[in-house]
Amino acid sequence: MPGKHQHFQEPEVGCCGKYFLFGFNIVFWVLGALFLAIGLWAWGEKGVLSNISALTDLGGLDPVWLFVVVGGIMSVLGFAGCIGALRENTFLLKFFSVFLGLIFFLELATGILAFVFKDWIRDQLNLFINNNVKAYRDDIDLQNLIDFAQEYWSCCGARGPNDWNLNIYFNCTDLNPSRERCGVPFSCCVRDPAEDVLNTQCGYDVRLKLELEQQGSIHTKGCVGQFEKWLQDNLIVVAGVFVGIALLQIFGICLAQNLVSDIKAVKANWETLCLLNKLLYVISHVWRGFRGIPYKSYFRKLWCQCKLFAAAIAND
Repeated sequence: MPGKHQHFQEPEVGCCGKYFLFGFNIVFWVLGALFLAIGLWAWGEKGVLSNISALTDLGGLDPVWLFVVVGGIMSVLGFAGCIGALRENTFLLKFFSVFLGLIFFLELATGILAFVFKDWIRDQLNLFINNNVKAYRDDIDLQNLIDFAQEYWSCCGARGPNDWNLNIYFNCTDLNPSRERCGVPFSCCVRDPAEDVLNTQCGYDVRLKLELEQQGSIHTKGCVGQFEKWLQDNLIVVAGVFVGIALLQIFGICLAQNLVSDIKAVKANWETLCLLNKLLYVISHVWRGFRGIPYKSYFRKLWCQCKLFAAAIAND
Protein backbone atom coordinates (compact mmCIF):
# COMPACT_ATOMS: atom_id res chain seq x y z
CA MET A 1 0.00 0.00 0.00
CA PRO A 2 1.15 3.64 -0.55
CA GLY A 3 3.08 5.14 2.33
CA LYS A 4 4.19 1.74 3.64
CA HIS A 5 7.61 0.19 3.03
CA GLN A 6 7.91 -3.50 2.30
CA HIS A 7 11.00 -5.02 3.86
CA PHE A 8 12.68 -8.11 2.51
CA GLN A 9 12.74 -10.80 5.22
CA GLU A 10 15.84 -12.94 5.02
CA PRO A 11 15.40 -16.70 5.57
CA GLU A 12 16.53 -17.94 8.97
CA VAL A 13 16.74 -21.21 10.90
CA GLY A 14 13.78 -21.60 13.25
CA CYS A 15 15.09 -21.57 16.83
CA CYS A 16 12.07 -23.40 18.29
CA GLY A 17 12.37 -26.40 15.98
CA LYS A 18 16.15 -26.46 16.25
CA TYR A 19 16.35 -26.47 20.04
CA PHE A 20 13.32 -28.74 20.48
CA LEU A 21 15.00 -31.31 18.23
CA PHE A 22 18.25 -30.81 20.15
CA GLY A 23 16.61 -31.18 23.57
CA PHE A 24 14.57 -34.24 22.56
CA ASN A 25 17.58 -36.00 21.08
CA ILE A 26 19.95 -35.24 23.94
CA VAL A 27 17.50 -37.03 26.29
CA PHE A 28 17.27 -39.86 23.75
CA TRP A 29 21.07 -39.97 23.50
CA VAL A 30 21.58 -40.13 27.28
CA LEU A 31 18.96 -42.90 27.68
CA GLY A 32 20.53 -44.88 24.84
CA ALA A 33 24.00 -44.53 26.38
CA LEU A 34 22.57 -45.66 29.74
CA PHE A 35 20.94 -48.77 28.20
CA LEU A 36 24.16 -49.57 26.34
CA ALA A 37 26.23 -49.15 29.51
CA ILE A 38 23.87 -51.45 31.45
CA GLY A 39 24.11 -54.09 28.72
CA LEU A 40 27.90 -53.96 28.56
CA TRP A 41 28.12 -54.02 32.37
CA ALA A 42 25.86 -57.11 32.47
CA TRP A 43 28.03 -58.84 29.86
CA GLY A 44 31.12 -57.90 31.85
CA GLU A 45 29.63 -59.41 35.01
CA LYS A 46 28.86 -62.64 33.15
CA GLY A 47 32.34 -62.78 31.60
CA VAL A 48 31.04 -62.41 28.05
CA LEU A 49 33.38 -59.52 27.20
CA SER A 50 36.41 -61.66 28.03
CA ASN A 51 34.98 -64.65 26.12
CA ILE A 52 33.07 -63.45 23.05
CA SER A 53 32.28 -67.03 21.99
CA ALA A 54 29.87 -67.20 24.95
CA LEU A 55 27.47 -65.05 22.91
CA THR A 56 26.81 -67.95 20.55
CA ASP A 57 27.03 -70.75 23.13
CA LEU A 58 23.68 -69.86 24.71
CA GLY A 59 20.85 -71.77 23.04
CA GLY A 60 18.18 -69.20 23.91
CA LEU A 61 17.87 -65.44 23.98
CA ASP A 62 20.23 -63.43 26.15
CA PRO A 63 18.06 -60.50 27.40
CA VAL A 64 21.19 -58.34 27.56
CA TRP A 65 21.07 -58.22 23.75
CA LEU A 66 17.92 -56.10 24.05
CA PHE A 67 19.76 -53.48 26.11
CA VAL A 68 22.78 -53.48 23.80
CA VAL A 69 20.86 -53.29 20.51
CA VAL A 70 18.21 -50.81 21.69
CA GLY A 71 20.82 -48.72 23.51
CA GLY A 72 23.11 -48.70 20.46
CA ILE A 73 20.32 -47.60 18.08
CA MET A 74 19.12 -44.91 20.50
CA SER A 75 22.68 -43.63 20.99
CA VAL A 76 23.36 -43.37 17.24
CA LEU A 77 20.02 -41.67 16.55
CA GLY A 78 20.37 -39.34 19.53
CA PHE A 79 23.91 -38.34 18.55
CA ALA A 80 22.97 -37.63 14.93
CA GLY A 81 19.86 -35.62 15.86
CA CYS A 82 21.50 -33.75 18.74
CA ILE A 83 24.76 -32.73 17.01
CA GLY A 84 23.02 -32.24 13.67
CA ALA A 85 20.53 -29.78 15.18
CA LEU A 86 23.09 -27.96 17.35
CA ARG A 87 25.74 -27.58 14.62
CA GLU A 88 23.17 -27.24 11.81
CA ASN A 89 24.84 -30.15 10.02
CA THR A 90 22.66 -31.24 7.11
CA PHE A 91 24.48 -34.59 6.68
CA LEU A 92 23.74 -35.69 10.28
CA LEU A 93 20.16 -34.42 10.06
CA LYS A 94 19.57 -36.34 6.82
CA PHE A 95 21.13 -39.45 8.38
CA PHE A 96 18.81 -39.03 11.38
CA SER A 97 15.75 -38.71 9.12
CA VAL A 98 16.65 -41.68 6.90
CA PHE A 99 17.56 -43.95 9.84
CA LEU A 100 14.37 -43.03 11.70
CA GLY A 101 12.35 -43.53 8.51
CA LEU A 102 13.84 -47.02 8.00
CA ILE A 103 12.94 -47.98 11.58
CA PHE A 104 9.39 -46.67 11.05
CA PHE A 105 8.90 -48.67 7.82
CA LEU A 106 10.38 -51.81 9.42
CA GLU A 107 7.90 -51.48 12.29
CA LEU A 108 5.05 -50.93 9.82
CA ALA A 109 6.09 -53.92 7.68
CA THR A 110 6.44 -56.11 10.78
CA GLY A 111 2.95 -55.16 11.97
CA ILE A 112 1.40 -55.90 8.57
CA LEU A 113 3.22 -59.23 8.18
CA ALA A 114 2.28 -60.26 11.72
CA PHE A 115 -1.39 -59.58 10.92
CA VAL A 116 -1.31 -61.38 7.55
CA PHE A 117 0.75 -64.40 8.64
CA LYS A 118 -0.69 -64.92 12.12
CA ASP A 119 -0.38 -68.71 12.07
CA TRP A 120 3.25 -68.61 10.97
CA ILE A 121 4.04 -66.03 13.68
CA ARG A 122 2.35 -68.25 16.28
CA ASP A 123 4.46 -71.24 15.20
CA GLN A 124 7.65 -69.15 15.32
CA LEU A 125 6.71 -67.87 18.78
CA ASN A 126 6.17 -71.45 19.99
CA LEU A 127 9.56 -72.44 18.58
CA PHE A 128 11.23 -69.39 20.14
CA ILE A 129 9.78 -70.06 23.60
CA ASN A 130 10.68 -73.75 23.47
CA ASN A 131 14.28 -72.92 22.53
CA ASN A 132 14.44 -70.66 25.57
CA VAL A 133 12.84 -73.35 27.75
CA LYS A 134 15.75 -75.63 26.78
CA ALA A 135 18.26 -72.98 27.91
CA TYR A 136 16.38 -72.05 31.10
CA ARG A 137 19.22 -72.93 33.49
CA ASP A 138 22.03 -71.75 31.17
CA ASP A 139 21.69 -68.02 31.81
CA ILE A 140 20.37 -66.29 34.93
CA ASP A 141 18.97 -63.33 32.96
CA LEU A 142 17.05 -65.64 30.63
CA GLN A 143 15.79 -67.57 33.65
CA ASN A 144 14.50 -64.40 35.30
CA LEU A 145 12.83 -63.31 32.06
CA ILE A 146 10.99 -66.63 31.65
CA ASP A 147 9.93 -66.60 35.31
CA PHE A 148 8.61 -63.05 34.94
CA ALA A 149 6.63 -63.94 31.78
CA GLN A 150 5.10 -67.06 33.32
CA GLU A 151 4.11 -65.23 36.49
CA TYR A 152 2.75 -62.17 34.65
CA TRP A 153 0.63 -64.09 32.13
CA SER A 154 -0.22 -66.98 34.52
CA CYS A 155 1.07 -69.59 32.10
CA CYS A 156 3.54 -72.46 31.87
CA GLY A 157 5.59 -73.36 28.80
CA ALA A 158 4.76 -72.41 25.22
CA ARG A 159 1.66 -74.63 24.86
CA GLY A 160 1.51 -76.09 28.35
CA PRO A 161 3.52 -77.59 31.26
CA ASN A 162 4.67 -80.59 29.22
CA ASP A 163 6.92 -78.29 27.17
CA TRP A 164 9.30 -78.45 30.13
CA ASN A 165 10.18 -81.98 29.00
CA LEU A 166 12.50 -80.20 26.57
CA ASN A 167 14.71 -79.05 29.45
CA ILE A 168 17.31 -81.53 30.69
CA TYR A 169 16.59 -80.70 34.33
CA PHE A 170 12.78 -81.02 34.15
CA ASN A 171 12.22 -83.88 31.67
CA CYS A 172 10.59 -87.08 32.85
CA THR A 173 13.06 -89.58 31.41
CA ASP A 174 14.33 -92.32 33.71
CA LEU A 175 17.91 -91.24 33.05
CA ASN A 176 17.31 -87.79 34.53
CA PRO A 177 18.92 -87.68 38.01
CA SER A 178 17.74 -84.12 38.76
CA ARG A 179 15.48 -83.48 41.74
CA GLU A 180 13.42 -81.28 39.40
CA ARG A 181 12.54 -84.30 37.24
CA CYS A 182 8.90 -84.21 36.06
CA GLY A 183 8.53 -80.77 37.61
CA VAL A 184 8.17 -77.17 36.46
CA PRO A 185 9.77 -73.90 37.62
CA PHE A 186 8.21 -72.17 40.59
CA SER A 187 6.90 -69.43 38.28
CA CYS A 188 4.36 -71.93 36.93
CA CYS A 189 2.81 -72.41 40.36
CA VAL A 190 -0.50 -70.92 41.44
CA ARG A 191 0.48 -68.52 44.19
CA ASP A 192 -1.29 -68.66 47.54
CA PRO A 193 -2.06 -65.05 48.58
CA ALA A 194 -1.58 -66.05 52.22
CA GLU A 195 2.02 -67.16 51.58
CA ASP A 196 4.61 -64.67 52.85
CA VAL A 197 7.63 -66.68 51.68
CA LEU A 198 7.94 -67.84 48.08
CA ASN A 199 8.02 -71.62 47.79
CA THR A 200 10.57 -72.33 45.04
CA GLN A 201 9.95 -76.10 45.27
CA CYS A 202 6.23 -75.95 44.59
CA GLY A 203 6.68 -77.38 41.08
CA TYR A 204 8.55 -80.53 42.08
CA ASP A 205 7.00 -83.78 40.70
CA VAL A 206 3.84 -81.92 39.74
CA ARG A 207 3.69 -83.42 36.25
CA LEU A 208 3.47 -86.91 37.73
CA LYS A 209 -0.08 -85.99 38.74
CA LEU A 210 -3.14 -86.18 36.50
CA GLU A 211 -4.00 -83.04 34.52
CA LEU A 212 -7.04 -82.22 36.66
CA GLU A 213 -4.93 -82.49 39.80
CA GLN A 214 -2.27 -80.24 38.26
CA GLN A 215 -4.74 -77.38 37.79
CA GLY A 216 -4.89 -76.72 41.51
CA SER A 217 -1.10 -76.44 41.80
CA ILE A 218 0.19 -74.90 38.56
CA HIS A 219 -0.99 -72.91 35.57
CA THR A 220 -1.82 -75.33 32.78
CA LYS A 221 -2.32 -72.84 29.94
CA GLY A 222 0.49 -72.09 27.50
CA CYS A 223 2.16 -68.70 27.32
CA VAL A 224 1.47 -68.25 23.59
CA GLY A 225 -2.30 -68.50 24.11
CA GLN A 226 -2.17 -66.31 27.22
CA PHE A 227 -0.12 -63.71 25.36
CA GLU A 228 -2.67 -63.63 22.52
CA LYS A 229 -5.48 -63.24 25.06
CA TRP A 230 -3.60 -60.40 26.77
CA LEU A 231 -3.16 -58.65 23.41
CA GLN A 232 -6.89 -58.91 22.69
CA ASP A 233 -7.82 -57.62 26.16
CA ASN A 234 -5.39 -54.68 25.90
CA LEU A 235 -5.68 -54.04 22.18
CA ILE A 236 -6.57 -50.35 22.55
CA VAL A 237 -3.66 -49.67 24.92
CA VAL A 238 -1.16 -51.58 22.76
CA ALA A 239 -2.40 -49.89 19.57
CA GLY A 240 -2.24 -46.50 21.31
CA VAL A 241 1.38 -47.09 22.33
CA PHE A 242 2.41 -48.09 18.81
CA VAL A 243 0.53 -45.17 17.23
CA GLY A 244 2.16 -42.80 19.73
CA ILE A 245 5.64 -44.13 18.87
CA ALA A 246 4.88 -43.86 15.15
CA LEU A 247 3.67 -40.26 15.52
CA LEU A 248 6.83 -39.35 17.46
CA GLN A 249 8.95 -40.85 14.69
CA ILE A 250 7.03 -39.00 11.96
CA PHE A 251 7.25 -35.76 13.97
CA GLY A 252 11.01 -36.22 14.38
CA ILE A 253 11.47 -36.84 10.64
CA CYS A 254 9.38 -33.78 9.71
CA LEU A 255 11.21 -31.59 12.22
CA ALA A 256 14.63 -32.68 10.93
CA GLN A 257 13.62 -32.19 7.30
CA ASN A 258 12.19 -28.74 8.07
CA LEU A 259 15.48 -27.81 9.75
CA VAL A 260 17.43 -29.05 6.72
CA SER A 261 15.24 -26.89 4.44
CA ASP A 262 15.83 -23.82 6.64
CA ILE A 263 19.60 -24.40 6.64
CA LYS A 264 19.66 -24.80 2.85
CA ALA A 265 17.60 -21.61 2.42
CA VAL A 266 19.99 -19.64 4.64
CA LYS A 267 23.02 -21.02 2.78
CA ALA A 268 21.45 -20.18 -0.59
CA ASN A 269 20.71 -16.64 0.63
CA TRP A 270 24.30 -16.17 1.79
CA GLU A 271 25.66 -17.49 -1.52
CA THR A 272 23.44 -15.00 -3.39
CA LEU A 273 24.61 -12.14 -1.17
CA CYS A 274 28.26 -13.14 -1.65
CA LEU A 275 27.75 -13.23 -5.42
CA LEU A 276 26.14 -9.78 -5.37
CA ASN A 277 28.98 -8.41 -3.23
CA LYS A 278 31.55 -9.73 -5.71
CA LEU A 279 29.61 -8.22 -8.59
CA LEU A 280 29.40 -4.83 -6.84
CA TYR A 281 33.11 -5.01 -6.04
CA VAL A 282 33.97 -5.67 -9.69
CA ILE A 283 31.67 -2.87 -10.92
CA SER A 284 33.11 -0.37 -8.45
CA HIS A 285 36.66 -1.46 -9.29
CA VAL A 286 35.95 -1.13 -13.01
CA TRP A 287 34.31 2.26 -12.52
CA ARG A 288 37.31 3.57 -10.57
CA GLY A 289 39.69 2.30 -13.25
CA PHE A 290 37.68 3.66 -16.21
CA ARG A 291 37.75 7.30 -15.28
CA GLY A 292 40.03 9.35 -17.56
CA ILE A 293 41.06 6.55 -19.98
CA PRO A 294 40.52 6.50 -23.79
CA TYR A 295 37.50 4.83 -25.43
CA LYS A 296 39.37 1.72 -26.72
CA SER A 297 41.16 1.19 -23.41
CA TYR A 298 37.76 1.35 -21.68
CA PHE A 299 36.45 -1.76 -23.46
CA ARG A 300 39.75 -3.57 -23.15
CA LYS A 301 39.79 -3.04 -19.41
CA LEU A 302 36.09 -3.98 -19.12
CA TRP A 303 36.84 -7.25 -20.92
CA CYS A 304 39.72 -8.02 -18.54
CA GLN A 305 37.59 -7.29 -15.48
CA CYS A 306 34.76 -9.52 -16.76
CA LYS A 307 37.21 -12.39 -17.23
CA LEU A 308 38.50 -11.90 -13.69
CA PHE A 309 34.92 -11.92 -12.36
CA ALA A 310 34.09 -15.12 -14.28
CA ALA A 311 37.25 -16.77 -12.94
CA ALA A 312 36.32 -15.78 -9.37
CA ILE A 313 32.85 -17.36 -9.75
CA ALA A 314 34.37 -20.53 -11.26
CA ASN A 315 36.80 -20.86 -8.33
CA ASP A 316 33.88 -20.65 -5.85
